[in-house]
Amino acid sequence: MTIFLALLASAAMRQAADPAPPPASQADQIIAASPAGDWRTIDPENTLYLDLPGGRVIIELAPAFAPNHVANIKRLVRQGYFDGLAVVRAQDNYVVQWADPDGKRSLGGAAARLAPEFTRAIDGAPPFTPLPDADTYAPQVGFADGFPTARDPAAGQTWLTHCYGMVGAGRDNAADSGNGAELYAVIGQAPRLLDRNVTLVGRVVRGIDVLSVMPRGTAPLGFYATPAERIPIRSIRIAADVPVAERLSLQELRTDSATFAALVQARRFRHDDWYKVPAGHVDVCNVVVPVREAK
Repeated sequence: MTIFLALLASAAMRQAADPAPPPASQADQIIAASPAGDWRTIDPENTLYLDLPGGRVIIELAPAFAPNHVANIKRLVRQGYFDGLAVVRAQDNYVVQWADPDGKRSLGGAAARLAPEFTRAIDGAPPFTPLPDADTYAPQVGFADGFPTARDPAAGQTWLTHCYGMVGAGRDNAADSGNGAELYAVIGQAPRLLDRNVTLVGRVVRGIDVLSVMPRGTAPLGFYATPAERIPIRSIRIAADVPVAERLSLQELRTDSATFAALVQARRFRHDDWYKVPAGHVDVCNVVVPVREAK
């Protein structure tokens, strides 16, 4: 907890003698007061533009947690693999999934199977900012590089968590049957029971509303019953391959910053004219990492 407590102290959000903090500032006030150094630019080389009839979905990839899957996805994208495929599933309170509905498209130079990247070693992982509250699914939860993360210090393992907007690589029963050619995004209540059972490869940073309002599939598991119901994919591109003038430069609040610590504390002890009883606790999936257009 040392990192988190130090950040709280630097943000002047704690009182030494009183365990109940004063009313927290509103999130927009905290963000407005944030220094430029508390923000980082999202790397265009690890950003996907998923263009659909309803708009653009922007996905930040997580190579620090799933390097082989991310590399394979980028290979598929640069081959044009996803262009013209479809969203094949929209299951209520669960996921939206896109894939080759007929299973006939060539993978080209991409791998057909990959060893699972459900977890990675803590050693060498991105710096971890823990949340101060207990979690049901892991000994510790927090954030690393902006991604919701869990870890088990005793086992020396860390992993991404299935929060709203997270993107994963679909697989069959075999752990090595996924390769990133079939992807899904969480659009419902966080299915944390999937943690360490699926390789998570990134998260939606813009456009989750495009996915969450899609018509729900009527076949089992929310699959679309007929080809006419599927949502066509116009294209998926890596932002670095898009002309600079056509890119959207995004910044994400650093989760190791004093501003983020203040936002977490405000979330834990939410208090305004409407809230009467602050929870005094926050779940990793209820902390939203702010993303903004670069100034």
